[in-house]
Amino acid sequence: MNLEESIEIAVKGCKAQLYDIVTLKENDKNIFRVYVTSKEGISLDKCAEISRMISPILDIDEPMQGKYNLEVSSPGIERKLKKRLHFKSSIGEKVKLKDFDKNIIKGELIEANDENIKIKTKHGEEIVPYDEISSASTYFEW
Repeated sequence: MNLEESIEIAVKGCKAQLYDIVTLKENDKNIFRVYVTSKEGISLDKCAEISRMISPILDIDEPMQGKYNLEVSSPGIERKLKKRLHFKSSIGEKVKLKDFDKNIIKGELIEANDENIKIKTKHGEEIVPYDEISSASTYFEW
């Protein structure tokens, strides 16, 4: 079992789902960030509970060399879409994606299957295969 699988089991034990794991450096600090979701929403108390469950796992299987900070949070209303599961769980939301030719497509995600997604744009519907997507995220019009 790898580290991500161990974290996923701990998160499920807290009645939440693992969304993503990101390692980054901010202001010379290493950060191990775990994004989690739940149908009921993610509260600060839920983040603290998950953090307490994950911490001992990271003591045994260190994710980064040297010191780092563990952060557990919701991916937020505007979140990156990386996995097929992310797209499938975002049906009905507004998405913005960039293909490898640097074209930008914005609209409502109306379908996501194992091969491609369908977006309703102001020009009609577009079907985009996953392997043509360079980056994607949900967005909110304020």
